[in-house]
Amino acid sequence: MRIKGHLSLFTLLAVAFVAGALFITLGAGVLHLDQRVTPGSYAAMTQEVPADAHPALVVDDATRTLEEAFEQVAAAINPMVVQIHSERVVQRQRNPFEDFFRRPGDQDQSFRSQALGSGVIIRPDGYIITNNHVIADAEELEVKLFDGAVVDAEVIGTDPASDLAIIKIDRQDLPHIAFGKVDQIRVGQWVMAFGSPLAEELSNTVTAGIVSALGRTSTNLGQLNQFAAFIQTDAAINPGNSGGPLVNLHGELIGLNSAIYSQSGGYQGIGFAIPVDVVENVTTQLIESGHVQRGYLGVFFGPVSRSLAEAMNVPRGAAQVSRVEPGTPAEKAGFREGDIIVAVNGEDLRDELQLRTIIGNKQPGDTVTLTVVRDDGRRHDLTVTLGIRPDDLTADAVPSNEAPGAPRSLDALGLTVRDLTPALLDRLNLSDRNLSGVMIDDIEQDSDAYREADLRQYDIITEVDRKPVRNRADFMAIYDAIPSGKSFIVRVVRVFQNGQTNTFFTALTKPG
Repeated sequence: MRIKGHLSLFTLLAVAFVAGALFITLGAGVLHLDQRVTPGSYAAMTQEVPADAHPALVVDDATRTLEEAFEQVAAAINPMVVQIHSERVVQRQRNPFEDFFRRPGDQDQSFRSQALGSGVIIRPDGYIITNNHVIADAEELEVKLFDGAVVDAEVIGTDPASDLAIIKIDRQDLPHIAFGKVDQIRVGQWVMAFGSPLAEELSNTVTAGIVSALGRTSTNLGQLNQFAAFIQTDAAINPGNSGGPLVNLHGELIGLNSAIYSQSGGYQGIGFAIPVDVVENVTTQLIESGHVQRGYLGVFFGPVSRSLAEAMNVPRGAAQVSRVEPGTPAEKAGFREGDIIVAVNGEDLRDELQLRTIIGNKQPGDTVTLTVVRDDGRRHDLTVTLGIRPDDLTADAVPSNEAPGAPRSLDALGLTVRDLTPALLDRLNLSDRNLSGVMIDDIEQDSDAYREADLRQYDIITEVDRKPVRNRADFMAIYDAIPSGKSFIVRVVRVFQNGQTNTFFTALTKPG
């Protein structure tokens, strides 16, 4: 019995050993583990390698292929990348004490400022694309090529709105970059950035990273570029990299390095590039005509508050029409104040600033279909033939910081309102003397009216629950008739310090 038991145990162990070996062999074949070589692995030790090779230098084919791709792109693109030197005259700022002691006939002091940036050759006859802020107001402009040659450059065209510029050098048969396709850019793909970060002696620096995000827009980025939904990358970008190319591993231009997000002024892993579709559009127009024309819709718009998004069942990324300009393509297409734009050509908006970049990168005469949600809660498609964008539609305004009065409190909503009197219209510098409504005199910052509805002090409420409001009595009569717990739409006029106004809609909920 004991002998038979030992034999059975031995047989079982033998079968298990054979099965395990067979599984490992088959598994390695299926998963291709037998083709992977890592330092210290059995395969690495049995591979034929030079006797003096360190195990860490033994890599697999995939690693070698990726490494070679970076090497090949760097070798191909570097001769197309240039260093740009610009020089301009800058007036020195005087302090008040210097003004006090200034004598008649004293001249303003000035000095010459030098700037360093990057660019990339886009045509064999010497056309170079760079950032407008690299060459803005330059009185002298030089380009240093990859071979060390320094040549004078002339400005062909600039477009401050997109922060792009074209310059040209007197050279022929130059290597030049190919444009990629914006719809082929993917988050997570490898990219390489080229340029001259920080100092002249660091020309043709190459860094690598990935596409961190797409479609980046914000108020701060909009101050630099009104018409680009930026590519975000973690490829190292520093001052001096501006105007250099961001390329994929096919050596195609997918963006132009333009900005960094930094608390120190240097690289912190967040850089931004103007996407290739904007670069190509502006480049073509600047070379052909010296200026850029953009599509024009003819509406003023803003974000949708959280409360309005919930009340109207629309996404927070939608754009709310606050004003329709008379005689514009938008008016002709039937747009109305209060329309909420949720999609362009069937593509949902991710945020309201995307509307500006989409329309601004269309050409005058292009036809687009915009989907809007109206009071009835239904979606309507409006087809528009775009006009030519005027040059003077981007005036920034600062909210007024004055308010008079004796308010009436609405504690449940977290705000107080007062009648909009002629004297108050004067204090607010309002040009529309016929405006009627109630002004928010005070608002609690932890209230839903502030946090969810985006209402602010000195906003003027002109409609409540789709009914006009002339004074506090109207406001309270309408408000008192609204059932507790119900959300209602509010029409708001926001006043700016220069007397201009912006109209928008939001939603409030009457507390239970």
